[in-house]
Amino acid sequence: MQFWETAEKLSEKVFGGVSNMLLSVFGSQNERVLKRLYPVVDQINALEETMKAKSDEALKQQTAVFKQRFQEGESLDDLLPEAFATVREASVRSLGMRHFDVQLIGGMVLHQGKIAEMKTGEGKTLAATLPVYLNALTGRGVHVVTVNDYLASRDAQWMGTIYTFLGLSVGVIVHGMDDAERKAAYGADITYGTNNEFGFDYLRDNMKFYSDSLVQRDLHYAIVDEVDSILIDEARTPLIISGPAEKSTTLYYQANTVIPALKEEDDYTIDEKARSVTLTEAGVAKAEKAMGVDNLYAPENVESLHHVNQALKAHTLFKRDVDYIITDEKEVVIVDEFTGRLMPGRRFSEGLHQALEAKEGVRIENENQTLATITFQNYFRMYDKLAGMTGTADTEAEEFAKIYRLSVVVIPTNMPMVRTDFADVIYKTRAEKFEAVLDEIAALHEKGQPVLVGTVSIDVSELLSKKLQKRGIRHSVLNAKRHRQEAEIVAAAGQKGAVTISTNMAGRGTDIVLGEGVRELDGLHILGTERHESRRIDNQLRGRSGRQGDPGSSRFYLSLEDDLLRIFGGDRMKRIMETLGMKDGDPIEHGMITRAIENAQKKVEGHNFEIRKHLIEYDDVMNEQRTVIYEQRRRALRKEDLKEPVLDMIADKADEIAARYADKNALPDEWDLDGLNEALYKQFNMRLAFDEASLEGLDAEALASRVYESAVRHYENKEKAIGAPDMRELERIFLLQTVDALWKDHLLSMDHLKEGIGLRGYAQQNPLIIYKKEAFSMFQEMIERIKEETLSILFRIQIQTPDTVEKLMQPEEQDFTLSRGGDEDERKKAPVKRDDDKIGRNSPCPCGSGKKYKKCCGA
Repeated sequence: MQFWETAEKLSEKVFGGVSNMLLSVFGSQNERVLKRLYPVVDQINALEETMKAKSDEALKQQTAVFKQRFQEGESLDDLLPEAFATVREASVRSLGMRHFDVQLIGGMVLHQGKIAEMKTGEGKTLAATLPVYLNALTGRGVHVVTVNDYLASRDAQWMGTIYTFLGLSVGVIVHGMDDAERKAAYGADITYGTNNEFGFDYLRDNMKFYSDSLVQRDLHYAIVDEVDSILIDEARTPLIISGPAEKSTTLYYQANTVIPALKEEDDYTIDEKARSVTLTEAGVAKAEKAMGVDNLYAPENVESLHHVNQALKAHTLFKRDVDYIITDEKEVVIVDEFTGRLMPGRRFSEGLHQALEAKEGVRIENENQTLATITFQNYFRMYDKLAGMTGTADTEAEEFAKIYRLSVVVIPTNMPMVRTDFADVIYKTRAEKFEAVLDEIAALHEKGQPVLVGTVSIDVSELLSKKLQKRGIRHSVLNAKRHRQEAEIVAAAGQKGAVTISTNMAGRGTDIVLGEGVRELDGLHILGTERHESRRIDNQLRGRSGRQGDPGSSRFYLSLEDDLLRIFGGDRMKRIMETLGMKDGDPIEHGMITRAIENAQKKVEGHNFEIRKHLIEYDDVMNEQRTVIYEQRRRALRKEDLKEPVLDMIADKADEIAARYADKNALPDEWDLDGLNEALYKQFNMRLAFDEASLEGLDAEALASRVYESAVRHYENKEKAIGAPDMRELERIFLLQTVDALWKDHLLSMDHLKEGIGLRGYAQQNPLIIYKKEAFSMFQEMIERIKEETLSILFRIQIQTPDTVEKLMQPEEQDFTLSRGGDEDERKKAPVKRDDDKIGRNSPCPCGSGKKYKKCCGA
């Protein structure tokens, strides 16, 4: 034993000594970043007396002075020391709060477009006012992104006091606002809102028909609060706007009746790690009999198979009061696995939500079809400059760097951290663990020390609550069912004798201030009832204690029956405990166990990173296509002259049709001129006259020129008849309509492609490469169809009455759903009111094509 200790000390002395020597000479990367910022802090502090001497009006005038200097060529970095000093003085006068030096450093890191990791209670919200003000001086708008509407409204009002004191305008985007209110909020110098609202507004803007109805400006600079929650935890699910797809709900009910008759292992197997469930042969036979089909895997029965699989998932993998709850209104509402909050209106995709509704016997809502979609990764990467702040980012630094090109800087605390973090305690069973948890709560409650109990699911918080009631211990419960009282419950969690049970979220955004006499009782104690699959979430819970140098402590209680330990290495840990001679009811604290738990968490974190990486690899393909389509729409919205693009379309189609029917290697009398004319009639509503004289000496290239010139002449005659201004407007309208209709169909096709692409792996093909190739091919086909259909309509349009164009300009009624990655957030948009009668789908189209409306402009 002595030998190993001596060897370990020698190794540490040699190698650790070299490492320490290098660090002492060069410092860590984080220290080097901070070292460059300290001189700027000194400059800001040197300006404090100057700012104090200014009157309120003179301080406010600094904003106009800074803006003028910026317009004359000074950079924001040049203005930073004076701007930060101005904000600090304005904060003292308007809020009575003075920025600490570490908050100045945090502000500079945010201004540089990095992530500032600042511990809980260090004042991230106040620190952000510095770079927000500085970057708002450009006049291009600054977005502050929060995790919920409450924090957006609170921070806009609270920190808005500083901005308005300095003459800047503040807006806030929350759920339920109309377009006019949103446009005004985005027009402000500084806009607060949630990631969902910003993302959905971007998508909705790219479904608008008029530029003056757009609400967002260009995406200039954003600071994301709780950046790890928004850009990592929530980034696995994209934003989706969808419309109703009319399908019967009968199959959901029918599939739901199949599952209760099936038995685990005999009829299906569950893989908890992969979170998947599979029917066995016996299960397939039972399902076929119940569904009344001969072969579930026959092409005509694919839909029935899909419904059975989704019903099986709903019954076996998704638990009530863990993954979802049933509200008083008899609705299935998803519970966010990371925050523990309810996600009202959001729905699981691919019919899973409907399967859950069938399982719970509530009304089944119809499925929807995707109209627009984007991931958070690709939305936030569109900002010219992006920054973020949180208490826990360093463990995910690699992902921030790879996905967002954001580096993490750990900001030192204003006061030394004195919280005591005790080692984990592990029991054999959950029952033993919870008894130990209750004993510790009772002991600390009797002492008067406040306790914040962290749970990973709603049902555990409810269970603990009932057990505490039996023991007569007063307490508060904070989970998704009680999210409205979140701020009040969390704010009171630091009072003497307080016992608070919190599910995952631990009240992010609200500080826990210690009550009178609590410091003497060792501060707030954090008691974790289970390890989360992410170490970062555990660190968030621990971070609720020990703010601003307060005393505090934390301890996690675990059992071998916990999901994390059971699924990832529970058997190995059980063997270790048996080897150590553990008896029932005895706890264990051992380094080997702690390392095994950390390894389990790292496995899950790595798995989740792969999911997000996989998502963005596929969405990057879609993003390139989305960029092209949205840019084409924006050109039309800006009312740019589209005649040139239309002429280019005519040239493309003329060349393509000529090449199809007139082989350049064949003689003119071998060309299919009848076929050519039929194609020209279909595309350009015209035919060409051919005789021997006109064909003499004609080659394929000259024929293509003749087709193009005739089509242009035909188009210009139509323009003269309609009038150039009206023709430009019709070009805009029909291009937008065609793009939107075909883009919607393309999104559906892309969804289908993505669903089946994984099977290519069985053929030794790389699914991502095949997806890129096929997606590109599908996109090219869609672009060609946009050209064909737009030209076909434009060449056939006839103005029957003077107000025909005006009627066509009216946007169609829209009834769509906002959703998160398959979790559908249903916010129905109010239908547009029409002054004239609605056109019947079978009525003649008002464009004059002679077709029915549903086959023409109403397609």
